[in-house]
Amino acid sequence: MSEALKTNTSLITLNLQSNSIEDNGAQALTEALKANSTLTTLYLQHNSIGFDGALALAEALKTNSTLTTLDLQNNSTGDNGAQELAEALKTNATLITLDLWRNSIRSNGAQALAAALKINVTLTALYLQNNLIGDSGALALSEALKTNSVLSTLDLWGNSIGDNGAQALAEALKTNSTLKILDLQKNTIGDNGALALAEALKINSTLANLNLWHNSIRDNGAWLQHQVSQAIALRIGL
Repeated sequence: MSEALKTNTSLITLNLQSNSIEDNGAQALTEALKANSTLTTLYLQHNSIGFDGALALAEALKTNSTLTTLDLQNNSTGDNGAQELAEALKTNATLITLDLWRNSIRSNGAQALAAALKINVTLTALYLQNNLIGDSGALALSEALKTNSVLSTLDLWGNSIGDNGAQALAEALKTNSTLKILDLQKNTIGDNGALALAEALKINSTLANLNLWHNSIRDNGAWLQHQVSQAIALRIGL
């Protein structure tokens, strides 16, 4: 497959999800990416790709100028692999979507990706569902959102983010003007985090979708309900 990609000039999408190409297969594909000039979408979900595969893909991204979507869902890149991909994002100018769902990424990986987001000017969607970035990872990403001007989708579903992380994201939303989708499903955000996000919504005018399903938000009396209702009213111009 990789040998064919080196000479093929018509294929734009390659879907290899749910196979077992592992690191060796990923490394072979990356050699092809260095020469290929037409492929725009590469699906590599669930392929037992670890650090070595992520490192090879990152090296390819530094020179490839056509790939716009790289899907690495359900692999095992870990923090080290995420850090290598983050370094590639600092120079890559074509990738639009990076999906790292369930890749054992913790705060160090999130911090590296956040640093890349401060520099990158093309990535519009970053999916980090079902990792373990925690509050510290959310804080780092929040700092990036204060300066990043292209990211429109940030998925942080299932990342052990609590009130501190939510409050940091809320602060970022007060100045960010490009993020449209923020997914915080299945975290541990409580009333304080929800209130901070509600306050941010009174100022932010671009976020269109905020998902807080399955957190730890309770009915904290009429005041909490009033804050959320007021934020919604301001957003729709009531």
